[in-house]
Amino acid sequence: MKITWYGHNCWLIETGGKRFLLDPFLNESPTAPVKAIDVEADYILVSHAHFDHLSDAVSIAKRTGATVLSNFEICNWLVNQGVEADKTIGMNLGGGYDLPEARIEYTIAHHSSSFPDGSYAGNPGGFVIGAEDKRVYFACDTAAFLEMRLIGTGGLELAVVPIGDQFTMGPAASLEAIKLLGAERVLPCHYNTWPPIAQDANAWAESVRRHTNSKPVVLEPGESLEV
Repeated sequence: MKITWYGHNCWLIETGGKRFLLDPFLNESPTAPVKAIDVEADYILVSHAHFDHLSDAVSIAKRTGATVLSNFEICNWLVNQGVEADKTIGMNLGGGYDLPEARIEYTIAHHSSSFPDGSYAGNPGGFVIGAEDKRVYFACDTAAFLEMRLIGTGGLELAVVPIGDQFTMGPAASLEAIKLLGAERVLPCHYNTWPPIAQDANAWAESVRRHTNSKPVVLEPGESLEV
């Protein structure tokens, strides 16, 4: 399984010969190394409807024919934007969906979610991707929560947690989340996109090494990790 960071919380997960694009925010992102037109996808995962997670989902889905997995409300909204209904898979918290290449689980996230016009966009979430006998967890935009221990009970080769603070958990709270998850390796996300969420990722990594049993890995936008 190959995981590439495109900045903020946008990730490309390549597994089973397929490409899973998570939270496509590229054209307006100040840190993305690529634009939406440069990215191919077989599946798109959308954690919630804020612009910095959803903004390029419609254009990429239409161009590539990718199937979108998200909550029921976001999938309905995408159909109203011209995405084909049979190319959406609506989910809700605690549910999972078995694709030929992977099992996708939609997990709790403590955050908010609204469409560009401010209307209700369902519950925000995170994702567990199970593929190639591995489990990878993307917390997406969230605070730390005790149920992370349950997410980690099946074993996690990798967990991706936000560290930006202000809108999500910050570095200190992420340490508690990492302890609950117990993943072998952990990556940071949702930081250094704009000044309000600026963080020192190397200092965070040193804290992870000192206070948890997980191995931190810090990527630059465009870099990849093999799991």
